[in-house]
Amino acid sequence: MTYVVLAVGLVLLIAGGELLVRGAVRIAEHFGLSPMLIGLTIVGMGTSMPELAASVQAALAGSPGIALGNIVGSNIANILLILGLAVVLSPFAVPRGVLWRDGGVGLVCALLLILAGYTIGLTRGAGILLVVGMFAYVYLAFRQEKAGAAHSAIYDKAMALEEIDPALIPETKLRGPIALATVFFVAGIALIVSGGSLLVDAAIAISASLGVSDEVIGLTVVAVGTSLPELVTSAIAAIKRQGEIALGNVLGSNIYNVLFIGGVTGIVAPTQIPGSILQFDLLVLLAVSVIVMLFAFTGGKLSRPEGFVLVAAYVGYTAVTADLL
Repeated sequence: MTYVVLAVGLVLLIAGGELLVRGAVRIAEHFGLSPMLIGLTIVGMGTSMPELAASVQAALAGSPGIALGNIVGSNIANILLILGLAVVLSPFAVPRGVLWRDGGVGLVCALLLILAGYTIGLTRGAGILLVVGMFAYVYLAFRQEKAGAAHSAIYDKAMALEEIDPALIPETKLRGPIALATVFFVAGIALIVSGGSLLVDAAIAISASLGVSDEVIGLTVVAVGTSLPELVTSAIAAIKRQGEIALGNVLGSNIYNVLFIGGVTGIVAPTQIPGSILQFDLLVLLAVSVIVMLFAFTGGKLSRPEGFVLVAAYVGYTAVTADLL
């Protein structure tokens, strides 16, 4: 029965990812917003719902270490596994200006957690500041988009797409009533959250039945399981040649995970950041964030070989983590 639940969860994730991408692209087109911004904010937040639920539940249960491990582990999985697989499926161009802006925010988020870990810890005050930072980031991103700075950068890059690789040109814009697109979008988020919850619960049950330790389950199964919505959404977006949605989804989810989910965790259950996460996993997150930005900077795109490198790096990270435990 557990395997049936696992399969149902996967089906719901795939269906939800399809609807979410369709709705998000159409909404972006209707309001004159870039798909990258939609991916960074609404899609990124929507696909991070499983991480929010898992981390808050862990914090309320008196296990903030699991909550923080889920946040950091999910971010590493987002960059290495999810973005890597999306690029392997379909390489895509990267708007360089937006990458540096939002990739830079992701780097700052990792540095903030490291700074907190070596000073005051994830206190209630620190948590409030992180949540405020999340709302400030979203507000400034929308203001910049309206001002035309981000849109101009994306447009300039789009004009050069054909020179990079004709296959990177997005598919024809979607048509249809905005009301239907909104229904698709909301239904997609609902299916993703439901499917992610079913899949994570089933995966944990299967892992426990196989005798895998709680630590390994938390750092691998839970982190990857709660990141599956990002995986499905980014993969579908990449296949549809909506690379801005795929990249924005990963960058947005990582920012949301640290600022909002990390902030809420600190507010609900103030704690010190575990030494193992502080001295290893957060440094890994910082390093891979820089590497992805360098990959995207070279050639203005993420290529299939780079995608394979990211996926291989995640396999190595998982093996090292399991060995350390």
